[in-house]
Amino acid sequence: MDFIARSKVSQSYQKGQRIFHEGSPALGLHCVSQGKIKITKASGEGKEQITRLAKGGDMLGFHSVLTEPQYSTSAVALEDCVVCFIPRADFFRVWQSNQQFSTSLMQMMAKALGEAEVQLLHLAYKPVRERLAEALLLLYHTFREKEALLPFSVAVSREDLAALVGTAKETATRLLSEFKEAGIISTRGSQVTILDLNGLSQIASLYD
Repeated sequence: MDFIARSKVSQSYQKGQRIFHEGSPALGLHCVSQGKIKITKASGEGKEQITRLAKGGDMLGFHSVLTEPQYSTSAVALEDCVVCFIPRADFFRVWQSNQQFSTSLMQMMAKALGEAEVQLLHLAYKPVRERLAEALLLLYHTFREKEALLPFSVAVSREDLAALVGTAKETATRLLSEFKEAGIISTRGSQVTILDLNGLSQIASLYD
C-alpha cells in the first residue's frame, strides 16, 4: 500500500471529461477516489453502449491492463471526479509480489465479467420496458449512499439512460413518462427520483 501510495497520481476530471479512451494504450490502472463514472463501448454503428457504472472505491481498466495492450472501453465522468492513476509497471510489480492483491483482483475481474454477461443476456431477450426498470435499479444500487434515506434521486441524462438500456433516447423518454404517470418515479429535468422501489423491481423481474 505504501508503494502504491507513492507511485499513484491523483487527477481531477470535470463532468463529461474522458478519463481514458477505447483503443488508446492501456498505460495503467485507474482507481475512483470520488465521483460517478460511466464505462462505455462503441457499437458497430458507432453508438455508445454503457456497460458499467462506477463510483468511489471502484477500479477501472484492470481487464485491459491485464490482458490487452489497449483499453477495450472508454471511461467518462458523469460528474466532477477525482481518479488515481497507477502506472502499468508499478501495478505489475505489486501484482507479481503480493498474492493476496492478485487473488482479490482476479475475483473482482471475474465478478465484473459475470455482470457484463448478465447485462448482455438481458439486452438480448428482455423487452425495453423491463430493461429500463432494471437500469434504474442499477443506478439505485450503484450510487445510493448506504445511510441515505429514501426516496433515492440521481441526475442522469436521457442519452445516458438510453445508452444504459440499449435503446433510442425517444423510447427511454417515453417509458420514463409512463413510469412517472404510474407513480413509480418522478422527474425534474435530468433528476430522476424513485418513488416505488418494489414496483420497479416487479417490472424488472417480469422475464427473470
